Amino acid sequence: MLKTPIARGVALATLGATLAIPTMAQAAFIEDTKAGLELRNFYYNSDNRNSANTKSKSDEWAQGFILRVESGFTEGPVGFGVDALGLLGVKLDSSPDRTGTGLLPSGDSGAPDDYSSLHATAKMKVSKTILKVGAIEPKNMAIARSDSRLLPQTFQGAQLVSKEVDGLTLDLGYLTEQNNRDSSNYEDITYAGKGGVAAGEAEDFMFAGATYSLMKNLTGAYYYSNLEEAYKQHSFNLVHVLPLGEDQSLKTDLRYARSTDDGSSTVDNKAFGAMVTYSISGHSFGVAYQKMSGDTGFAYAGASTDPFLVNYVMLSADFANADEKSWQARYDYNFAAMGIPGLTFMTRYVTGDDFGAGGNSKEWERNTDIGYVFQEGTLKNLGVKWRNGTYRSSNNGDKDIDQNRLIVSYTIPLM
Repeated sequence: MLKTPIARGVALATLGATLAIPTMAQAAFIEDTKAGLELRNFYYNSDNRNSANTKSKSDEWAQGFILRVESGFTEGPVGFGVDALGLLGVKLDSSPDRTGTGLLPSGDSGAPDDYSSLHATAKMKVSKTILKVGAIEPKNMAIARSDSRLLPQTFQGAQLVSKEVDGLTLDLGYLTEQNNRDSSNYEDITYAGKGGVAAGEAEDFMFAGATYSLMKNLTGAYYYSNLEEAYKQHSFNLVHVLPLGEDQSLKTDLRYARSTDDGSSTVDNKAFGAMVTYSISGHSFGVAYQKMSGDTGFAYAGASTDPFLVNYVMLSADFANADEKSWQARYDYNFAAMGIPGLTFMTRYVTGDDFGAGGNSKEWERNTDIGYVFQEGTLKNLGVKWRNGTYRSSNNGDKDIDQNRLIVSYTIPLM
């Protein structure tokens, strides 16, 4: 059901553009069209320990199909186009006592045999400015849709991205509904958080931001966002990359966000994060520090979106409880440096403390990723990734987790 005039307008604009495109078809529209079908096979096994509120085990296996069609633009001062996204998830193995992985919808009777959805986006281009209306997949400081399960999360709304000025990107959006990664239906946008943030449903979400190249190796960004009846947020980011010689660099990533309540919520948070990464000949060594202050933890729109925090990781998600301080040590290696392109490795350790009752709680997490993309032969472009994570917490009510994920993906180019 379309709950607002804006949502109804989005649907009408998308339908109108879809019907109009064939009558306006020109060379650029057809020739620049891209289409691909991603096959994503996902096995998820989570041993959830010491938790009275969560199933002791989440274990599911599913096959995903992600069809993307992105048209070019019609010729002329104003170009029009349309994109389509088709999603299908098929259950391979599950049971009612093992649901909750985020791969498949879940209910009292367990996961369905399959679930699917179809999304359309109308788009218009003027010079270096593109307006999209319909299904939106935002990926910015204010809101970033999740693609860490079987199917990606999408939103309904409008987004405008402009690059008219060299080095400057303007990004504005208005989102009305969300379609979660394990759902086939749009619903009201929710919000989530820790440490006093009362998660729940909210109203529409808007954001406006700018990213500017301040100098050759320094980029700055600012975003303002507002989830109606939930919170307002100001986010800042500075990224500097310092070349240190052949195959060497030092990257500094500074992040700060100020969040306050809007409506009936209690959100009050200041989030500071900094990460420094030294890279040399395929090796990357990173250290991060993150600190929360204010009356609550960090809040973000969409229960499964990816918050813009340096210590947002695999299991505990964000280390963003009220007053929490956390550190991260990370190591990456790209085996292309030793003649094995396509093979990558990552491991990291994050520890946080000074949160919870009396400020005495502690938590830590360890992640390891190993991935390989075949470079040639019959299996060329087939990707295999194993993700392993361990999480422990002394905070009452938190679950201890030992988890493995195995993802096999392959994209078939169709156009």
